[in-house]
Amino acid sequence: MKKEIYIAGGCFWGVEMYYKNLKGVIDTEVGYANGDTKNPTYEDLKKHLVTHAETLKLVYDNDIISLEKILEHFLRFVDPYSIDKQGEDIGHQYRSGIYYLDNSEKDIIKNYFDKVLNKDYKIEILPLLNFYNAEEYHQDYLDKNPNGYCHVNLKLIKKDEHK
Repeated sequence: MKKEIYIAGGCFWGVEMYYKNLKGVIDTEVGYANGDTKNPTYEDLKKHLVTHAETLKLVYDNDIISLEKILEHFLRFVDPYSIDKQGEDIGHQYRSGIYYLDNSEKDIIKNYFDKVLNKDYKIEILPLLNFYNAEEYHQDYLDKNPNGYCHVNLKLIKKDEHK
């Protein structure tokens, strides 16, 4: 069954590259989520003019990869106790969060994190309020720029998890 979840885990370039290599992932798109204005730009985020998070829209086949498995992968590359920072990226747009469309997913997400993390984790678990596609040059950025910066360790994907 095809499902969607929105994942903020620091710079969206590496988050996208990581997930698009997993079995069961159908589509990825990077953008800006849960902010205070319509149609933000990357420059707006860099200048701290808006409150959006760099976010990955993840479309996946729930029969192949579960939401819990997606969350497990998330914790492989995100520091769940960090506020507004992942890797060398610092700022509110780099906060970590899981933004859901279906309220039933909230309990799955919260229960999973509560089970595997200390209670003081800093991951936002919120409904998706808005999502705006990032500029075209950000889509599949690390495919277009293989030497681009990425805080996400792509080697954390196990051989049997790769597409």
